[in-house]
Amino acid sequence: MPRPTPLLPQVRTVPVTQPLVWLARGWRDLRRIGWLSLAHGLALALAGLAIAAVARDRFWLLVGALSGFLVVAPVLATSFYVLSRALERGEPADSGAVLRTWLFWQSSHRGEKMGTDYWCLVRFGLLLALAGTGWVLTSAALITLLAPAPVQQPADFVQHVVLAPDSSLFALWLGLGSLLAAPIFASSVVAIPLLLDRRATLWQAVLTSWQAVLANPLPLALWAALLLALTLLGLGPLLLGLVVVMPVLGHASWHAYRDLVDAAGLPLREPATPPAPATPGAPASNGMAS
Repeated sequence: MPRPTPLLPQVRTVPVTQPLVWLARGWRDLRRIGWLSLAHGLALALAGLAIAAVARDRFWLLVGALSGFLVVAPVLATSFYVLSRALERGEPADSGAVLRTWLFWQSSHRGEKMGTDYWCLVRFGLLLALAGTGWVLTSAALITLLAPAPVQQPADFVQHVVLAPDSSLFALWLGLGSLLAAPIFASSVVAIPLLLDRRATLWQAVLTSWQAVLANPLPLALWAALLLALTLLGLGPLLLGLVVVMPVLGHASWHAYRDLVDAAGLPLREPATPPAPATPGAPASNGMAS
């Protein structure tokens, strides 16, 4: 097991197939929480549909915008982390848990300045949004300036970019996208759940995320591939697949954080409420304790 960097939480190593376990736990959480998770997934799907409506006749913009939407997805999934944490703690996983988390942040940081950890999620979200915007502009410029013919529809993109005799544009587009996505994934894979769960600074969270990737290159490469594949699957007819895919991935990302990071050395961001009485026959949580 790798030695923890000073002041950083200890990172665990996991089996290569552990991402499949995270998905199974994410699906379990979705089934236990029910409509509230699906409602959050619907909200994200509607946001994607709004992007698609704005860029309907400008596919070069649509490709970049949807890619940028995926870049900021870790911040958009914070409610899923809260709900999975509530299940793990034995608390009610309902809208009250989400509201209580954000109200606690407000009350416990009232009067603090921009440089405090209260703003860590906001700053990280802004950084991801900036990266997403940069990719939107880069993708749009590449496709509009270098495509051999106008790209207005998905079929145009496939014909003139993906299946073009000269594949250099598609290779360049994929290469630049990967160059942007890899460090963002490494910086955010456990950073947002850690910031939500523990009183960590933004740099502690980002460095811990990188440490987790370096300690688990194969499992997290598989995790990145699953995230991409399932998200693309969710972009099916009218993006309705995202209604289910986004909650599963959001809840699974919480379990990835819990398996990868031992954050017991950092104080809790929000104290746990007394657990509800156990219901006979209720399944126990599989989340790892910290």
